[in-house]
Amino acid sequence: MKKFEYKKGLAFMRDSFVPFSEAHVSIASSPFLYGLAIYTVLSINLDKSKKKLSVFRLEDHWKRLVASAKIMDFTSFLKEWDYARFEKMVRDLVKKNGLREDSLVRIAVFIDAEVAGTKIHGLPNSVCAYIYPMGEILPRSGIHVCVSSYRRTPDNCIPSRAKVNGGYVNVSLMKNEALQNGYDDALALDENGFVTEGTVANIFLVKNGVLITPGINSDILEGITRNSVICIARDMGIEVLERPIARSELYAADEAFVCGTSARLTPILSIDRRVIGNGKIGNLTATLGQKYEEIQRGIAKEHEKWRTGL
Repeated sequence: MKKFEYKKGLAFMRDSFVPFSEAHVSIASSPFLYGLAIYTVLSINLDKSKKKLSVFRLEDHWKRLVASAKIMDFTSFLKEWDYARFEKMVRDLVKKNGLREDSLVRIAVFIDAEVAGTKIHGLPNSVCAYIYPMGEILPRSGIHVCVSSYRRTPDNCIPSRAKVNGGYVNVSLMKNEALQNGYDDALALDENGFVTEGTVANIFLVKNGVLITPGINSDILEGITRNSVICIARDMGIEVLERPIARSELYAADEAFVCGTSARLTPILSIDRRVIGNGKIGNLTATLGQKYEEIQRGIAKEHEKWRTGL
């Protein structure tokens, strides 16, 4: 079967479907000049028979997008869009592109105005979306990470729980520093020196059989994959603690991994050149990763409500 080529597909832009090459914003627009946009990324998965597609936790992505819009005061989006319209747009986008493979859908809401300065309230909002290949943003075989010299932006600067495009300058600096120094990715500390997350994914540690992750008040994105992992772990009888994590705890962990819609569950093999565990994918990490994928594809029957058939 021919692979989907997103640049030759259709995108959703300002209430209509257009060729991807025609989905543009102006160089004088608010999202280009000031990063005034919010977004989410959906996972589209083939089921175990490789015949049917489903989208993972669609309504939860919608709810988080709405929360981001409220934080950013994107008023016209909140007035003009509801969940039914959002779901229909996703369904139509997938159908019109004839999708038959695992993919990601990136959906953004942006201030659709030119030369408007840094104003937000009362300006029009538009929605855009496109499909792109699943790929690997991080090696699934495991990554080597560092603790970044840059600190995570605190909630009273650019709230991490809102997926604001402009906020990703912060983690882009971290990622660039990590790559320049021979690492795959970086971990961020908050202004008090506690662990927050990776550049595009939440972090979990395993210590003495307990799963530990920073709490939602730790300047993190409230990740949907993060929540899925917590639910799956508790279903399996694994103790989960959401609490502050000191930097030194990273080095003493038995296992560690990051997770996100794009990253899925990616094992961490070393941090600041300290080997984590035995330097291989940990047993609990592997078990959770396999279960997460089985639930996404409907191989496992748990949490069927997380999958919306397309």
